[in-house]
Amino acid sequence: MIKIEDASFSYNGKEGNGIKNVNITIKKGECILLTGRSGCGKTTIIRMINGLIPNFYSGDLRGSIKIDKKNILDMPMYEIAEKVGSVFQNPRTQFFNVDTDSEIAFGIENLSYPYEKLKECVEKTKNDLHIEKLMGRSIFELSGGEKQKIAFSSIYAMSPDIYVLDEPSSNLDVDATMELRDNLMMLKKQGKTIIIAEHRLYYLKDIIDKAVYVDNGEIKKIYTKEEFVEIPEEQRIEMGLRVMNLSSIVPLENKKKSKKHTLKIDNMSTYYKNKVIMDNISVGAARGEIIGIIGHNGAGKSTFLRSVCGLHKGCSGSFLWDGKKVNKKQRLKLSYMVMQDVNYQLFAESVEQECYLGIKNPDTEIVKQVMKELKIYQYKNRHPNTLSGGQKQRTAVAVSMICNKEILVFDEPTSGLDFGSMKQVTKLFTKLASMGKIIFVVTHDYEFISSVCNRIFHFDDGMLKDDFLLNDKNEKKLKEFFIVS
Repeated sequence: MIKIEDASFSYNGKEGNGIKNVNITIKKGECILLTGRSGCGKTTIIRMINGLIPNFYSGDLRGSIKIDKKNILDMPMYEIAEKVGSVFQNPRTQFFNVDTDSEIAFGIENLSYPYEKLKECVEKTKNDLHIEKLMGRSIFELSGGEKQKIAFSSIYAMSPDIYVLDEPSSNLDVDATMELRDNLMMLKKQGKTIIIAEHRLYYLKDIIDKAVYVDNGEIKKIYTKEEFVEIPEEQRIEMGLRVMNLSSIVPLENKKKSKKHTLKIDNMSTYYKNKVIMDNISVGAARGEIIGIIGHNGAGKSTFLRSVCGLHKGCSGSFLWDGKKVNKKQRLKLSYMVMQDVNYQLFAESVEQECYLGIKNPDTEIVKQVMKELKIYQYKNRHPNTLSGGQKQRTAVAVSMICNKEILVFDEPTSGLDFGSMKQVTKLFTKLASMGKIIFVVTHDYEFISSVCNRIFHFDDGMLKDDFLLNDKNEKKLKEFFIVS
């Protein structure tokens, strides 16, 4: 169904960034995993299959890309779109409407379906994907994970023969990830062809037919499912791959009790358009703590973080720093937040300039050291928006290290990161904690949270359901939330 022969592509203005000599044959109904380190070329291969290369991304393309024996260069974009449905890493980039119903209907409207057929497709999508709670909602009020679900739903409604998905689990909670797995299984039963670029592997191990390992723009090896699952741990780590079985992870052990709380939050409630989002939250945090924030998509985790930083307008309650009340403006001075969508906070013309932006009297040696630690120094002259998702994430993390704030807040910092990059972020968090920083991190990443966090806040339906240290006694609570048996 899909045949890529001797394909190479280099983006205009980006030296050493692209792919070379790629050869893949994908049969109808196969599920193919593209995996490898951040920036290795997975997304580029996906862009060749869905026609974004060369129709949207310009550069030097060589070789042959065929779908159903037809050269993709000879196919108009509307014809490619009928055959290939794409779910991007950042779902916000593929929305065209302001409400969920219209977004799901948008693609089939462009296929000129009659109104009754269109209604039937939207209804079928709602029922098949169990998204009743997301219908009739504003796109702007959805969490990152909910946006990802709508992006998938809008493609499913068009029922293409081929699905390409780029990091589809990066913003999903554990339940939504399992729903995604079930949806992929359903697509397989329907005979659809699936190409999925992904770092988180555990939920795919029973779905894929082959795994394509990409490194530095080249396909190093194509594994069968059985071969891929049996890769020894040492080799997996060397390849930069995440674990394939969550039960193999041993969470960080922390038996120490919380120290004196430097930050105290009393009776905090948050509102959005007169609707209560979170109610009567009272917690504290000590210097040196790395606090993992868990909960399902839409539970209020990001709202909690924005309130701590003084970024959420509708917020009541009292915030104390070293026993003194601090208002929103003072909390802003104390805090730095790395957002879930880092594109919102990358402003400079180069990665190096981004690391200096807004910082008075920066230490050039520290800036250089941090960039090297996060392996972004080689991109110092590149524009941040030309980086891969994982590279952008590391750039934002670098800025958080350099700005020297007291409270550091991260919303899904490992989204789009391979194993090696995740471990780098883990080491940096540990280093920051040893410097007396308070770190809050929202994450759906069990592998990450187990390796770095020493305390957990569990939010559910706008309430603080649990607050516990991560130790032998409480390890079961974390495993139960992440469905680790």
